[in-house]
Amino acid sequence: QVQLVESGGGLVHTGVSLSLSCVLTGRTFSNYAMGWFRQAPGKERECVAAISRSGATTYYADSMKGRFTISRDNAKSTVYLQMSSLKPEDTAVYYCTARAAFPGTVLRRVDDYTNWGQGTQVTVSS
Repeated sequence: QVQLVESGGGLVHTGVSLSLSCVLTGRTFSNYAMGWFRQAPGKERECVAAISRSGATTYYADSMKGRFTISRDNAKSTVYLQMSSLKPEDTAVYYCTARAAFPGTVLRRVDDYTNWGQGTQVTVSS
């Protein structure tokens, strides 16, 4: 079965950069479309970014465009989220997610995904 383990969260100040990583084990990583979601207290879980199996196609939520970059290394079974110019409103638990999918597929909705990591806290102080 698929297991996802995130790492890289922490407490940072406004304007700095932070990188998250997520390793998938148990299945062939390159068969999975991947995504990063986040959930702030009292808010719904939202898609931050998503990436296709090969990494050729990506999606970003509007508020993340130009600040966040999703990428993947299929040889390392790892998906990354590089976050820059962080703001206090980026404070949330960030979740890695995966779904076996056809090539080129990018999935944006919570219900699209069947596998979730435990989450990693990102806190941005002003």
